[in-house]
Amino acid sequence: MAPWPRLVYCAALYALSPLIIARVWREQVPTCVTTGPRRQRLGLGAEVHEPALWLHCASMGEVRAARPLIEALLGRYPGHRLLVTTMTATGAEQVQALANRLAAEPAARLEHRFVPLDWPGSARRFVTRVRPVLAVMFETELWPNLLHACRRAGVPVAVVNGRLSPRAFARYRRIKPLMRQALGNVAWLAAKSAADAERFAALGMAPERTDVVGSLKFEVAPEKQTLEVGERLRTELEKDGGERPIWVAGSTRDGEEAALLEAHKTLRTRYPDALLVLVPRHPQRFDAVADDCRAGGFALARRSRGESVTRETAVYLGDTLGELGALYAAGDLAFVGGSLVPLGGQNVVEPASLGRPVLTGPSLDNFDDVAEPLKAAGALATVADADALAEALVGAFDDPPRTRARGRAGKAVVAEQRGALERTLDGLGRLLTPIHQRGG
Repeated sequence: MAPWPRLVYCAALYALSPLIIARVWREQVPTCVTTGPRRQRLGLGAEVHEPALWLHCASMGEVRAARPLIEALLGRYPGHRLLVTTMTATGAEQVQALANRLAAEPAARLEHRFVPLDWPGSARRFVTRVRPVLAVMFETELWPNLLHACRRAGVPVAVVNGRLSPRAFARYRRIKPLMRQALGNVAWLAAKSAADAERFAALGMAPERTDVVGSLKFEVAPEKQTLEVGERLRTELEKDGGERPIWVAGSTRDGEEAALLEAHKTLRTRYPDALLVLVPRHPQRFDAVADDCRAGGFALARRSRGESVTRETAVYLGDTLGELGALYAAGDLAFVGGSLVPLGGQNVVEPASLGRPVLTGPSLDNFDDVAEPLKAAGALATVADADALAEALVGAFDDPPRTRARGRAGKAVVAEQRGALERTLDGLGRLLTPIHQRGG
């Protein structure tokens, strides 16, 4: 019988099951035309008959951050299938986009499934059918029944790029007995920072099973294809009249676009041909954001429809998936969303790795560890509101040499901070060695 914290947790899940099922149905109906993904939510995917590594990422952003790890695991373990699970359909599409960029042999060993709901039966069925030799949870994906099912099946569990923001830590501390129980099933924690390691320890993670390895977010290197697409796009955006100021607002969230458009309107009073490349984080909001742009009086072109950009175009809507890096590469500087609203921010390393100076709002809890060295180098600046953003944009375009220097400084910081990937792979290798010695 499960100890009481997990029993209470399971009872709550069963009580909320109608709401949980309704939400899963609502999220997947628009994107999935078969019942396969819904069966996967119950742990009913096909059996895996070859050695498998299992990596779980919550959504699109985590898959993007895990890309170097995914590629490295496929290269280091050629005899294994790599199963990547996600919570969201956009995460699934990001895995497919990555597979499309891989060579045929690694791509054939990369598979996506939706993670099962954390009911005991679903978790048990999933682990039994997949039979992973190693389970890897990315960042803060701590599902008690899945972790328990892994332990019962003898599957070692690692948490990599482990992070606990102060806000997340405060939430988890309210359910500390359950978290202590869940973390007891983790064989190794690769924490992003000493502060993250301390927070995990306060929840019950054993310090002797914890190492501070740094952030995998610094391991993302721009792909040649991304740079080429960005260069071509820049040419297209400027073809009607030569150079123009271009800034990219990526991963924007509900409540931010109004401030971004207000700042852009101010910028255009000084630079009338300035162009905003606007990339909302969630596809279901593309149409609404397009309507908001038109309602604000901005001439709009949508990338998904192949609409041409002219000198009169004020906003270019990046309403496609998997192209954020190329869109960042096409601009002079980047604003990273999820930060003007209290959501903790999004990945600031991606535009910095492309040599673009970065602006964000004040809410950056989820990325404070990677933001600090960028701030120290002058490559990242925070703005409080639309007025401050407009002032920062005008300042950047008034002084192009300084703006380019800030971009180069950020790119140098990203290069200097790399190394977490090798340390993570070494730790995962230590977990796998006993299995291989047993012939597993």
